[in-house]
Amino acid sequence: MTLPRNEFLAAIRAGRPQIGIWVSLASNFAAEVVAGAGFDWALLDMEHAPNEMTLVLGQLQAFAPYPTTALVRPDWNDAVKVKRILDMGAPGLLFPMVQTVEEARAAVAAMRYPPRGVRGVSVSTRANGFGRIPDYFARVEAETATLVQLETRAAIALADQIGAVDGVDGVFFGPADIAADLGHMGQPMHADVWALVRPVAQRLIAAGVPVGTLVPDPAFARQLLAEGFTFVACGSDLGLLARGADHLLRTMKA
Repeated sequence: MTLPRNEFLAAIRAGRPQIGIWVSLASNFAAEVVAGAGFDWALLDMEHAPNEMTLVLGQLQAFAPYPTTALVRPDWNDAVKVKRILDMGAPGLLFPMVQTVEEARAAVAAMRYPPRGVRGVSVSTRANGFGRIPDYFARVEAETATLVQLETRAAIALADQIGAVDGVDGVFFGPADIAADLGHMGQPMHADVWALVRPVAQRLIAAGVPVGTLVPDPAFARQLLAEGFTFVACGSDLGLLARGADHLLRTMKA
């Protein structure tokens, strides 16, 4: 056995657009339904979904037979939690609410083994095939995505420095929290949000830093990809279920 190539990471490094979906239902069964759709990447959310370790493990297993890269967002930049998620075999993590260069460096350190980081070592985990992948320790750093999420004006002001941190593979803009910080609670598509994000994103793209986000509008998601964003999520399993149920009932009542 050998450690497989991280196709999502290879794609964003090469500037190839990657279409994603948020996975928030905290169910391996629901994850398997989504996995068969063929998205480039999916985000298993532990920040705003009732996901715990065993639930995330089941979802990673559900995605394993499919080409979709299943990333994980922990609820915080916690090195102990990061270690456990990585040991389960997550091919990448999205760190929420990164506010400073130091926090970005801490995220990278949590992803790396000593002497370059602080990740604890276990010789038998799901990630290394329970000890059957001999090149795991040599290659895992290069094949695991470290993504940081900027969600406030203060963080966006430091975007260039955060994006330049060694080991940061991509910068993700969180429009819902940015909107709240700008006084537009519940309006992630507000013009002020994107007037702030877009020029900063273009600077990062020009510097060779992959940039991503989540937006609920597929047409706008396609527009961002055309502008150079490389990893964009265009919806969520939760949203699809809720809107689909609403639409079905409205159709029947009509």
